[in-house]
Amino acid sequence: MPDSPPALGREWLLTEQDLAATVSELRAGGLVGLPTETVYGLAADAANEAAVSKIFALKGRPADHPLIVHIAAPEHLQLWASALPSAAWELAERFWPGPLTMILHKHPRVSTLVTGGQQTIGLRIPAHPMALQVLHAFGGGLAAPSANRFGHVSPTTAQHVRDEFGAGLPRVLDGGACQVGLESTILDLTQTPPRVLRPGMLDLQAVRALLPGLQFGAIARSPRVSGALASHYAPRTPAELVASEQLQARAAELQAEGMQVQILGLDAEVRSAKHYATQLYRTLRALDQAGGDRILIEMPPEDGAWLAVWDRLQRAVANTRQG
Repeated sequence: MPDSPPALGREWLLTEQDLAATVSELRAGGLVGLPTETVYGLAADAANEAAVSKIFALKGRPADHPLIVHIAAPEHLQLWASALPSAAWELAERFWPGPLTMILHKHPRVSTLVTGGQQTIGLRIPAHPMALQVLHAFGGGLAAPSANRFGHVSPTTAQHVRDEFGAGLPRVLDGGACQVGLESTILDLTQTPPRVLRPGMLDLQAVRALLPGLQFGAIARSPRVSGALASHYAPRTPAELVASEQLQARAAELQAEGMQVQILGLDAEVRSAKHYATQLYRTLRALDQAGGDRILIEMPPEDGAWLAVWDRLQRAVANTRQG
């Protein structure tokens, strides 16, 4: 895998002219490819049902799959959510801006088109200077799921978004390569105790310090959330997860069947789960574009730091039939 992208700073802010044009597009009900620290989002005015409908149409996203709304500041929580628990304010102070989405009871004025027909809403503040610049100038919430066709590998560069939609999405803001590379941690605060419904690269030990009873995984009464389907984040080339000691044998087996095989291995450059996560989607897209019949992904370590990586990889290979 290549090195991680450099840290982002003010050099990624839009010019006044570009910012004004972007805000104008959003206020007119248009869509914008928006960089965040996690992945690039397909942004629209979350208060405009016609604009939100365009997100579902362009992505090919099922109507019951809720969207995450991005806001500019913690005080905007009460504009989108109701019955806010004290934990929401504490988490916002500790982790926002950052890769944490909180599931809360929605405000009555929020359209159920945004929430997938549910009475809950996902909210977060992204930690990217350009995204924050746009949010503050826009003045409202932006629904912004990943800027890709539904179920495909999420984009982590502006070029990925252009490759995905082409002329169908004229305005794509280039904010560099995403620093986190995997989607946000989704934490449900509508249940007691709170539950992690989608792991991300957030420090869960720090979350536990605020929420000692924190639980993991959805239960029957959990709301539907983004990116929780069994098959998701998938390359178009069928992919398999393979144990390290079986990798070469599996590759030889498939090649004997006449298949062209691409391998995503764990090499010396993979220093940590954080580094691997930053590069994962970019690498999967590159292997996809290289062509071939099968992508073999070497299983990563199984310790807790790799929880989000495992989650994404298991969903990415869910539709591949082996043998």
